[in-house]
Amino acid sequence: MTETKKYVRILKAPNKSSWYANKIGQVFEVDREGYTYLIRKGPHHLTAIRKEDAELIVTEKRPAKVGDKVLILDDFNEPRYMLHDVVPVIGGVDEHGVAVRKSGEWPIFLNNEQYEVLVNNEVENEEADEMERYEDAVKNARDAIEELRIAAYSKGYEDARRELMAQAPVEKTAQERRDEIVEQAKADIEGLKTDYSYAVPDSIDPDHPRFCFAEFIVDNEKRTIVALLRGNLSCRVYARGIAKAAPDDCFNVHIGKAIALHRALGLEVPDEYLNTPQPTEVRVGDVICTPHGSMHKVNKRHINEISDSYLSRCKIIDDSRTEVGE
Repeated sequence: MTETKKYVRILKAPNKSSWYANKIGQVFEVDREGYTYLIRKGPHHLTAIRKEDAELIVTEKRPAKVGDKVLILDDFNEPRYMLHDVVPVIGGVDEHGVAVRKSGEWPIFLNNEQYEVLVNNEVENEEADEMERYEDAVKNARDAIEELRIAAYSKGYEDARRELMAQAPVEKTAQERRDEIVEQAKADIEGLKTDYSYAVPDSIDPDHPRFCFAEFIVDNEKRTIVALLRGNLSCRVYARGIAKAAPDDCFNVHIGKAIALHRALGLEVPDEYLNTPQPTEVRVGDVICTPHGSMHKVNKRHINEISDSYLSRCKIIDDSRTEVGE
């Protein structure tokens, strides 16, 4: 069976503090894939790359044919052909290797150990996709100009411009973004599993990790969550991670579990978990602090009978809503 590998090329980073902000364009081999791409930074450490920040490259280890594209795996100090360049095979195929040629450069010969063959369309069709995106953008621009011209005749330029601008997509609110991050945290807890267990590096034999289940200890009063990773058979604790909400932050058990689990697994915590927007909409199941300092769990009667202006002055201190199926 042909061996398949996955790599990712960094295209962007969410912010300057991200670990791969200074690694744009670099390629890393994927150790495993879930909600994010996980790459190995050391024998005992995995770290995550968001899928929207990277380009996936899938390869096979086999002899290439004319017309294939290959990923160069040898940093042989050739200034025009570098490690992890993607180049097409133009000929010279024999039992020893193939000839490749980069656009505008002289061809070179790669032996069979210096490359892997690309098999995913995401990279193979990159140039065609770029042209298609350009043509679509030109067409959309022309359509928009024509629409504005016609509207200007009947309603006047300013009226037409205001109407078209009103159709522009509206940015997501802080509450909508928080809801997305909570759902992402729930999915991440499942996505980090391997065969229904969490793989924890073994200090004695890093190549054979221990498979564990997660036990979460939630302390709502201290606003703290501890993730314990216990061996499936021994129940011994092999790793732990802690998450604690800041005093001014709204506590959410799902985000806290995701943070604690990342730390227990030795993974970098995604920035969105550490900088989640605060909730702005009071919902059934939330715990609020009233302007008078008392705390209440919100029920349907509160929502129906208490004015919106009063609820807007209450502070949401816990929006986990675990008892209402959220």
